Amino acid sequence: MRKTVYLKFIMGYIIFALFGFLVVSSFVTSMVRRSLLAHESEALYKEAVQIADTFASGLYNNVITLESAKTQIDILQSYLSATIWIINPSGLIILDSSTPLDITAEDVYVEGFGELIDSTEFYEVTTLRGYWDSNHLCVYAPITNGYTVQGYVVISKPMETVDAFQNSLLNISYIMLVILFLLSLIILIFFTEAVYIPLRKITRATEEYASGNLHYEFTVDSDDEMGYLAATLNYMASELAKVEDNEKKLVANVSHDFRSPLTSIKGYSEAMLDGTIPPEMHDKYLAIVQNESERLIKLTNSLLTLNNMGTNRNMLELSDFEINSTIRSIISTFEGACREKKIRINLVLTGEEMYVHADKTKIEQVIYNLLDNAIKFSNKDSEIKIETQEKNTKLLISVKDNGIGIPKESLHKIFDRFYKTDSSRGKDKKGTGLGLSITKEIIRAHNENIDVISTEGEGSEFLFTLPISEVQTEDDV
Repeated sequence: MRKTVYLKFIMGYIIFALFGFLVVSSFVTSMVRRSLLAHESEALYKEAVQIADTFASGLYNNVITLESAKTQIDILQSYLSATIWIINPSGLIILDSSTPLDITAEDVYVEGFGELIDSTEFYEVTTLRGYWDSNHLCVYAPITNGYTVQGYVVISKPMETVDAFQNSLLNISYIMLVILFLLSLIILIFFTEAVYIPLRKITRATEEYASGNLHYEFTVDSDDEMGYLAATLNYMASELAKVEDNEKKLVANVSHDFRSPLTSIKGYSEAMLDGTIPPEMHDKYLAIVQNESERLIKLTNSLLTLNNMGTNRNMLELSDFEINSTIRSIISTFEGACREKKIRINLVLTGEEMYVHADKTKIEQVIYNLLDNAIKFSNKDSEIKIETQEKNTKLLISVKDNGIGIPKESLHKIFDRFYKTDSSRGKDKKGTGLGLSITKEIIRAHNENIDVISTEGEGSEFLFTLPISEVQTEDDV
C-alpha cells in the first residue's frame, strides 16, 4: 500500500499525542511532585520553627502549661491540616495534636527516633520506621535552650493528601493537553483543505496528463503557491494540448499538401508510360510534373527552415548591415511581377543609410516573404508602400499593400503553419502556407515583434522591428 503524505501527517499527529501524554505522565509528574514536596515541606518547616521558638520552648522552660501548649497545637492543626508533635530526643511524644491530652495515659515512644533524627535533613517522606502504615511528609525543628537540644517539633502530613493535590494539578495538565490536541486539529483541518486536497487534485491531473489526456481540467481555489502550481500545471497542459493539436494539424496539412502534387506526378507519369498521353503532348505534362516537383521541394525546404528556427533559435549570424540597400535589392527581384500587375512600389526610407544589427540572410527572407505576399494579394494597378521609421533604438519596417485584405476572424491565425484564408486560396495556388510562419519565427529569434493591421477589401500592413546598430548611433553622434 502506498503511504500518502496525509497518512504520514496523521501518524505524526498521533505520535505527537502519545509523546505529549508520555511527557506529562512521566517528566511533568516528577517535576510537579518535587516542586510540590519542596513547597509543602518549606511551609511546614517555617511553622515548625515558629512553634519551636515560641510555646514549645516555653513548655520546656515551664513558662506555659501542657494544656496551653495543647490548645495552641490543636488550633494550628486545623490551620495546617497536619499533625503536630512535641517530642523528646529519646522519641517520647510529649504532645500530639491528633489525640486528647491525658497525663495518666501510657507513654508513647517512636522507636529509633534519635538515630533517625541524626541521619535526616529537615524534612523527609517516611513511615517513621513503621510507626505509620503509610508514608508521611515530616519536618523536624529542634527546640533549643542555649546550645542544648531539648526536644523537637514534628509536623507530619499523610502523603495521600499531598498526592491528591498533585493529582488535581496533573488533571489540569491532562485537560490542557487534551484541549491543546483538540485545538491542534485546526492545523490538521487546515492542512487537509489547503494542502492535501489541492495536492490530490494536482496528483490526479498529472496522472491524467501522463496517460495522454492533456485536455483534463481541474481547479484549485487558492491564491498561494499551491494555487499558482495548479494554474501553472493547467497552463502547461493546455500548451502541450495545443502542441499536440498543432502536430496533428501539421501532419494533416503536410499530408494534404504533399498528396496533391504527388497524385499529379504519379497520374501524369503513368498516363505517359501507358500511352494515355501521346508522345507529342509529353513536353506539356512533363512541365506540369516539373512544377509539381518544384512545389514539393519548396514545401520541404520551408518545413526544414521552420524546424531549424524552432530548434536553433539562437543560431543567428548577427552582423551590422545597411538595411536600405537590402530593401532596394530585394525590390529589384520583383520587377517582372510588378510590371505584370502594374504595381508601383513607394519607398519611404529613413536616412541615406540605416544600419541594423541582425542576421542579414534571415531578414532578407522576411522582407522577401512580406513583399511577395503583398504583390500576390494586391489588386492590379495599385501601390505597395515600404517604409522605415526610427523609434529610439529600434527601426520599424512596414510593408503595406492595397489588396484584398484579411478577414477579421483570420488575423490571429495568419502566422499559423499551413494557414490560408478562404479569400486567398484562389490567388495562392502555389503557396505552402508557411511563409508567414517562417517570417514570425525569424523575427522572434531576433527577440523582436511582428504585427499585422488589415481591413478586408482595403489592404494589409505588416510591421516588424529590428535593433539599430551601434555603428549607426556613433555616426549620428
